[in-house]
Amino acid sequence: MMSSVRLPVALLMCATLLSACETPSRQPLPESAVPDARLVLPQPPASGSAAQADDDRIFRETRALKDTPRWALAQKDADLEVPHLVRDFSCSVGYTLDLAKAPHLAIVLKRMENPIIHRTSEAKHYWHRTRPFVGTNLPICTSPEGLGLHSSYPSGHTTAGYGMALLLAHLMPKHATMLLQRGRVFGESRIVCGAHWKSDVQAGFLNASSEMDALLAAPELQDDLAAAQEELRAMKATAPAPDAADCAAEADAAAHSILSE
Repeated sequence: MMSSVRLPVALLMCATLLSACETPSRQPLPESAVPDARLVLPQPPASGSAAQADDDRIFRETRALKDTPRWALAQKDADLEVPHLVRDFSCSVGYTLDLAKAPHLAIVLKRMENPIIHRTSEAKHYWHRTRPFVGTNLPICTSPEGLGLHSSYPSGHTTAGYGMALLLAHLMPKHATMLLQRGRVFGESRIVCGAHWKSDVQAGFLNASSEMDALLAAPELQDDLAAAQEELRAMKATAPAPDAADCAAEADAAAHSILSE
């Protein structure tokens, strides 16, 4: 499912996975379940402003990361298939997260899908911001195909990744610090990738925070959230350890923030 600017849908859950879980269907939440991002977010930097100059500088400087381990992590983080996105947070909790073993978590994600897609797409259309690589021959970590050349603000990938971090932190509060750190790294990967300006990613953090604050309080989700919490707790007993090399790469990225270096 894509918007007309082909917004990557991080919280999309395929019907086959849901049917395989053999759990009852739920109605999607309405678009009004989350705040209007056009009012919540600040405007993107204006042309000629100091903020835009900073965005330009960071985009150009981070092109030097091509073919480094940080570039490889950004390429990995570009994959928004939902099971993959959930698994991306495995190092943060110390065991491999498998969405196939968490049908109620899958239901929660599916029910959240509609308002997140609508509001984020609405904001992208409204600001119609050109992506940083447009008009240059500088490298980016993924194909521009399907990105939407003028749908840069806010970052949909960051909204998805940090939103997932917030959801998992809500369900596994003992791991909240590391989950949110990974969510921050996930957003920074979009700057490394060259698909987004720094300010797009910062807006994505705010967008995810405002959306998840509303969604996690929705009365309609509370039973499934409680069940999802139990699924994640039970998963720990049999889940394999995450890949050590992946965890090392994520830890290094966290220690060298693109936002501060």
